[in-house]
Amino acid sequence: MSYKIDVQPAGLSFEVQDETILAAAIRQGVGLPYGCKDGACGSCKSRLLQGKVVHGHHQHKALSEAEEAAGLVLTCCAKPQSDCVIEARSVPGAGEFPVRKLPVRVISIDKPAADVAVLKLQLPANMPFDYHAGQYVEFLLRDGARRSYSMANMPQAGASETAAAPPSIELHIRHMPGGLFTDQVFSTLKPRDILRIEGPFGSFFLREDSDKPMVLLASGTGFAPVKAIIEQMHAKGITRPAVLYWGCRRKADLYQHDWALQAAAEMPWLRYVPVLSEPLAEDGWTGRTGFVHEAVMADFPDLSGHQVYACGAPIMVESAQRDFVSRCGLPDEEFYADAFTSEKDKHEDD
Repeated sequence: MSYKIDVQPAGLSFEVQDETILAAAIRQGVGLPYGCKDGACGSCKSRLLQGKVVHGHHQHKALSEAEEAAGLVLTCCAKPQSDCVIEARSVPGAGEFPVRKLPVRVISIDKPAADVAVLKLQLPANMPFDYHAGQYVEFLLRDGARRSYSMANMPQAGASETAAAPPSIELHIRHMPGGLFTDQVFSTLKPRDILRIEGPFGSFFLREDSDKPMVLLASGTGFAPVKAIIEQMHAKGITRPAVLYWGCRRKADLYQHDWALQAAAEMPWLRYVPVLSEPLAEDGWTGRTGFVHEAVMADFPDLSGHQVYACGAPIMVESAQRDFVSRCGLPDEEFYADAFTSEKDKHEDD
């Protein structure tokens, strides 16, 4: 059975087979907002104006019973039971690049912190792979499981023709002890190993049609897609004022602190503010402390003219969105987020 989905106010339409609304949109290059694709983050929340859907498993924090009763749906979990009309922010560019499955070869595995690996993967020279800085890929594991990681470098489309080295992507992977994939990365994975990925996915990337000043907010390895956005801004000559806030527990967790310092030194439009929540005595830390989103609020009590790009732990992203909108006047539609949901997060109900 096939159903038609109309998206307002963009005036887009597409067909859904036996799949979720979001899966059909991605397959057909329709730019709907989304993050985890697993009913955990709420990024794809939209309003059902007409029609009927049924929801698969999702977390209460992503869509409460009251929200569902009020007509809100999660497109990543909702399967239509009739033709539907939904109200959703269209994301120009979200479906711009084809989603591909491709093999990648491990170039290097560096560990800048005890629990963080920087993985560099060589892309096939004969299979173009383009993406927006900020998007993510999924590893296709042998048992059918998938694991998602944001790309930490800007796209290198065409690099194979212009550079000696073939194009590559960089991923920042935090070790989750007992994790199906990260245990492998931190123990047996080695250079020249072959992995399979699919992508690009996600609607977390720079909205280049705006000239508003920006807050780039990261916690932990949520730094990865923000780093890619900064690289791409630099390459394209985009000079909108931006402040990078990177929150970690201890100084050792700022695993690319030197990169951020250098970027801010080289790019006059970029300022860097590291924030530690639990610095150690031996860190000798004299910088900002506390919750990273509260540091933003102390510096920017009025965010009404800004855009915010936030990536990291779900609790940080949720707190930032709530407080920036309610206390600092940030327009809700100017908060762009990618919550790093782990497998534990995805299967944990409130």
